Amino acid sequence: MSNFAGMNHKTMNILVVRMRQMGDAILATSLLNTLRRTFADARIDFVLNERIAPLFEGHPSVDRLITFSDSERHNARVYIKKVWQVVHATHYDVIIDMRSTANTMLFALFSPATKYRIGLRKPYTLPAFNHRVAENTGGRSIIDHDISFAAPLSGLKPIEAVRDFTLHISDSEYTDFGTYLRSQGIDTDSPLMVANVTAKLASKVWAEERMVEVLRRFIGKYPSWQIVFNYAPGQEAENARRIYTTLGCPPQVKIDVQASSPRQLVAMGRYTTLFFGNEGGARHIMQAAGCPSLVVCAPENNKHTWLPQTQVEARGISPADLATATQLAGMSREEQYALITPDIVWQQLDDMTRRMEK
Repeated sequence: MSNFAGMNHKTMNILVVRMRQMGDAILATSLLNTLRRTFADARIDFVLNERIAPLFEGHPSVDRLITFSDSERHNARVYIKKVWQVVHATHYDVIIDMRSTANTMLFALFSPATKYRIGLRKPYTLPAFNHRVAENTGGRSIIDHDISFAAPLSGLKPIEAVRDFTLHISDSEYTDFGTYLRSQGIDTDSPLMVANVTAKLASKVWAEERMVEVLRRFIGKYPSWQIVFNYAPGQEAENARRIYTTLGCPPQVKIDVQASSPRQLVAMGRYTTLFFGNEGGARHIMQAAGCPSLVVCAPENNKHTWLPQTQVEARGISPADLATATQLAGMSREEQYALITPDIVWQQLDDMTRRMEK
């Protein structure tokens, strides 16, 4: 194992705190991968919400998952006690707090002996951190921002940045999902599109009639492609089935094929040729699984921030591509969204599909 400057033991212990939504945690694996490549012998612990932890089991850049349930996070006495126990059970040489909220700062505050306490530069964070990084502004890629948390460690060793965010499943999980797909009539050797035709938040859903128009063109031009609609139970399922019916229930669309967990969605991504539709957390999983994507972005979502460019192609269409900032400022949200027409989306989708068929 390597020795690290200023460390009094050989194995460096790193704690990364990222308690928030699933998409944020997935993107944070670019930092975990950067730490693993740079400090190959280090022990890396990852703090996150219990409900999303299964997605990160077996990740090669994580040695231990430390989880907090909703009930633990919302009970001050229980939460404070558990944070204290975490940082006193292991001597951490590095604590990286990617959120730097009043709650998450406790990890650093309870561990003043930790040499590198890294967090965001906010008005109230100075007592907790001795290294602070700038908050993400100005449309900077979230990947570049996440990797910047490793910069204070460059004095120990040159940082080897890894821009890819990744998820890992076992060979058996991959094989089992392939068996499921084939049992549902999917030819795993033929092109497959996963279409995110709806979304959890209505504000992130492109106009349904426009989505139908693009899918109708796709089905007409590429009849050999299979299509799976990605949706959650409840309102999303109702929306997806309505679109399926409006399209005339085409045989290419396998409406009942579903990934029943985020890990199964990773497996599906490994079998998917192209992900298309509304931007959302599912797209992050697909890109992490190596699947190219084309998405329609809601007006308030900066695609340069939330569609990181990695080795996996990720395209997005945003109102900001179609009008100047001055023009957008004079439009309502609905008018901005309406700038994204079926013709514009179809041009991009057709281009990606034609290249994939060559």
